[in-house]
Amino acid sequence: MVKRGTVPPSVFLHTISDKEWEEFIAAACRQRTIHTAKYVSVKVLGNAGDKGRDVEARLQAALVADGWDLYQAKHYEQRLTPGNAYPELVKFFGHLLAKSFPVPRKYYFCAPKNVGPELHDLLASPDNLRTSLLTAWKAGTHGLNAAKLTSEMEAFINAFDFKRFEECQVVDLLAWYAEDANAYCKLFGIEPERGDDPSVPAQAEAHEMTYISELIRAYAEAEGVPMTLPQVLADEEYREHLAAAREAFYAAEGLKRFSRDIYVEDEFKKLLDMVLTGVRLKVKSPLLKSGLQRHDAAVDAAQALTLTDSVLHTRLRGGDLPGTCHHLVNEKQLTWVR
Repeated sequence: MVKRGTVPPSVFLHTISDKEWEEFIAAACRQRTIHTAKYVSVKVLGNAGDKGRDVEARLQAALVADGWDLYQAKHYEQRLTPGNAYPELVKFFGHLLAKSFPVPRKYYFCAPKNVGPELHDLLASPDNLRTSLLTAWKAGTHGLNAAKLTSEMEAFINAFDFKRFEECQVVDLLAWYAEDANAYCKLFGIEPERGDDPSVPAQAEAHEMTYISELIRAYAEAEGVPMTLPQVLADEEYREHLAAAREAFYAAEGLKRFSRDIYVEDEFKKLLDMVLTGVRLKVKSPLLKSGLQRHDAAVDAAQALTLTDSVLHTRLRGGDLPGTCHHLVNEKQLTWVR
């Protein structure tokens, strides 16, 4: 869901600076998985003395042949053409011949509007790309100096594997960058969408048993006799109350998972702290004589809270705040029975 007034990510990238474009590519590369592994290191080099390497992404710690990828960042108003690419390739081959750095596994062209149709076709046919580059260089077109094409350089280019040259499309960069959901939403002004809450399991699970046991103690207190979970489930009133409590717990669990997936800091824990502060005085009132009274007082107080200080407040649903009370019990920060 895109907030009103923002632009789609692919369009937003047209508006950033050259340096921001390099930083975006580097951030996307840090999230990229190649086969089953990520790059060991990614560094922006684009500056004076970069030797034609805007972003260097290493597949291993050492900079060795075929052990790294080079991302060439070109932030232009139009799609990339051979005239944009050839001067960069000439610079690249010059540094390879001078042994300024080892041969990369891949050399990627990255542009906000991607490559144009002519360069696209050439990248899809490596032999044609080689021939076209050499023809342009010999003719001195596309901004190239024919005098600088030596026989040694021509032989080097003819022996080079042009399959290493590829386009890195914006859609792929965005997909990699989106692996860091928090950074993605922040950069593009996107309102993270909260999905469906987890379903309530038919049987109570181990991680629920602290708050469920506290509810059973409250039921037993109200009845004046010890009770077990099977006995609670056999009683229509208590069974329905427990089912409602579990629904609220799992509603809050959905909020917890949403928070964990989106935010770096534990925003759900911060919300629980706010709720605890807001309900503690009610729960501790000497006028409350039973566990169920304390439970009801906590739920009522939680529902009445205004939690605009929490970044999660715009994502709250009906069962969330009552559910946080059960999460607080589950974390042993609240009890119902004294």
